Amino acid sequence: MTSVEAVTAFTALFVVIDPIGLTPIFVALTAGMSARHRRAIAIRACVIGALLLIAFAFLGESILGFLGISMPAFRIAGGILLFLTALEMLFEKRTQRREGQADHPPPDPSVFPLALPLIAGPGAIATMILLTDQASTLGSVQAIGVMLAVIAVVFVLFQLATPMERMLGHTGNNVVTRLLGMLLAALSVQFVLDGLSDFPGW
Repeated sequence: MTSVEAVTAFTALFVVIDPIGLTPIFVALTAGMSARHRRAIAIRACVIGALLLIAFAFLGESILGFLGISMPAFRIAGGILLFLTALEMLFEKRTQRREGQADHPPPDPSVFPLALPLIAGPGAIATMILLTDQASTLGSVQAIGVMLAVIAVVFVLFQLATPMERMLGHTGNNVVTRLLGMLLAALSVQFVLDGLSDFPGW
């Protein structure tokens, strides 16, 4: 992989994963948590997301093929799951659950929806498959290195969650959570539409 190809791959993964867009969603999903708890969630989400993308880089579509799952079906499933999360953000289900379970650990969004499908989403998985398809071992390793650089940017931006929450305040956080819930709902619908458009006959 040449330097130009590396920059192209980084740009493609950066746009697909969208670390800047993920940061306010991370803030909303971890509202009220301590900086230490947020850091732990950010680490788990980034590590799991990276491991999933590495697995798909080496095994490609054979993972989904072995299970009889097409990429369009994967996109649709991811969209439906994201839509459920968006509904919780819009109707304060997460806040109510936290307040009703004050004596229990707060919900952990590191695996879902952060690692999958927000970080290692259908777009990122498809991009990794394309970058490593018919590539040499060195090329695949370089593609993984580029992906890890994007994940590192995600982690760094996630560390801004606590100061962002302090800056917004309680009212600002409520407004942002609902706004992002709406945007996340729109993104989930787009996932479903993209999946449907890839099916033959649509």
